[in-house]
Amino acid sequence: MRLFGLFKRLRRPPPPIPDPVWNATREGVPWLQRLDDARAGALAMLSARFLHEKTITPVGGLTLGEAERCRIAALCCLPLLEFGAEGLHGWSQVIVYPDAFRVNRSHVDAAGVLHEWQDELIGEAWEQGPLILSWADLSADCDDPRAGYCVAAHEMAHKLDALDGVLDGTPPLPRPWQREWARDFQAAYDAFADAVDAGHDTAIDAYAAESPEEFFAVATEYHFSDPQLLRAKMPAVADHLRRLYGVSPFET
Repeated sequence: MRLFGLFKRLRRPPPPIPDPVWNATREGVPWLQRLDDARAGALAMLSARFLHEKTITPVGGLTLGEAERCRIAALCCLPLLEFGAEGLHGWSQVIVYPDAFRVNRSHVDAAGVLHEWQDELIGEAWEQGPLILSWADLSADCDDPRAGYCVAAHEMAHKLDALDGVLDGTPPLPRPWQREWARDFQAAYDAFADAVDAGHDTAIDAYAAESPEEFFAVATEYHFSDPQLLRAKMPAVADHLRRLYGVSPFET
């Protein structure tokens, strides 16, 4: 037996989330309300591990109590119900802003000219760094869970994508499935990007055309928020995401 495996077996599980806190979280998060007891129990264990392993840091004057931290953990762990706790590897911190936040960007073009600007974001996932979220947008997602948005799921898709060391829209998968995924996602992405470039009105958020990794993350949001629309527009993508994440709570 490898020493790593032995340590993994001997590691104590994190303390469970107190029942009143978990019950309140389940009542306040629409996706959790629709989970059966078995999946809700699995999510509670993943969320407890998340809270044990991750440092949740509110900034900008935001205060987060036990209930708010549990909600963040549950939303971030929802995409891990099938993938498992391996999806938590490689990072340790969640930074939470009260609202959308600004980040400085820079780019040197082919002529050597430096361009600098600011982006306003509601979430960001650094490849080997923190996951950053807007509390206002997490709350808005819970208030209107069928609107096509789920910022926590979007950023967790990026974290899954980064596990193999490359942000390319493909999480680590068994080799045969990875080939099928790459084929189907590339075909769907190319067709979608062509439609956006042509000025067509797409039902799926046009931000998905930014790059293959954003296409995966945006499609993930639709899996959780509007799986019927995703299946109608991109059936092959919907099939892969159903296999990766399990049945969307809003499919049932």
